[in-house]
Amino acid sequence: MNGLSSTPHTTVLQSALRGIACRCPRCGHGKLFAGFLTLRPQCESCGLDYAFIDAGDGPAIFVIMLAGAVVVTCALIVEVKYQPPFWVHAALWLPLILATTLLPLRSMKALLIALQFHHKAAEGRLIERAPK
Repeated sequence: MNGLSSTPHTTVLQSALRGIACRCPRCGHGKLFAGFLTLRPQCESCGLDYAFIDAGDGPAIFVIMLAGAVVVTCALIVEVKYQPPFWVHAALWLPLILATTLLPLRSMKALLIALQFHHKAAEGRLIERAPK
């Protein structure tokens, strides 16, 4: 069974919604994760082998960039408008940083996995070229 064969009737939107819901990218029913970010070995519903999955650092990078933009914008606005002491900044932004990075991380990883499955993404290969 090929881990990258997609259902022909699945749209990108359906694949993305399956990813955000942390479900199997092929059937949409089985759970994708066994732990917070630990993948199951295969789908309990359709039997899709999850060995092909390689999300790498992509989910973390996207989440960090989005969270950084939100937190820095909010911190600058509060600093310019109210000029609070540093302990207020720490009390405000540390919980916001944790919330904006940890909460979307699992869904972002599942979304990238679902899109990888939908587009049949695989490891890149260099083509051998004949010498000139």
